[in-house]
Amino acid sequence: MVLESHLRSLIKAVSWRIFGTLATVIISYIFTGQWSTALYIGAFEFITKIAIFYVHERVWHVIPMGIKKPIGLQEEG
Repeated sequence: MVLESHLRSLIKAVSWRIFGTLATVIISYIFTGQWSTALYIGAFEFITKIAIFYVHERVWHVIPMGIKKPIGLQEEG
């Protein structure tokens, strides 16, 4: 079975959120005109969405749909 470590899932979540949070901060600034509010919204969004993505990633890790094992690791029979 091909496995992805918890650390890899966490690093992927953080890197994805950095880009998403930058977009959120810019959009928040456009709507509020205040950098402090935009940064607060971005920080809150960053933390909550990392947690949500991590759980999502781990749930999908146990769902076998669409996963193919390398030829040397396939079960016989």
